[in-house]
Amino acid sequence: MTLTPEAPTRTHDFQVRTDSAGKPLAIRYDGRIWIVDPDTETQHWYGRDAWWDTRRTAAVGSGDMVSIEYWRVQVRLGSDSALRTFTIRREPLATQWLLESIDDGS
Repeated sequence: MTLTPEAPTRTHDFQVRTDSAGKPLAIRYDGRIWIVDPDTETQHWYGRDAWWDTRRTAAVGSGDMVSIEYWRVQVRLGSDSALRTFTIRREPLATQWLLESIDDGS
């Protein structure tokens, strides 16, 4: 299953649990809890929102309105299940995560 960046998933059953530094530890998706594999490397980066396309306005001092936070993590349902790659993102100033893509390696 692969989702496209143009149509990320927004579901009520999608939540990200993070540690105190903001690194994802587990993801609830589709009624299941996917644990981030601690033995694999996670990727973390920031992209930029095309603010000129969204025409979003904000008051002075509102904060960073253009940085989109991304994480790519390897997850599994249990110790015997296959690894899958989830890419998640958070829009500027948002508290809720979006599911950008899932790659099951097939």
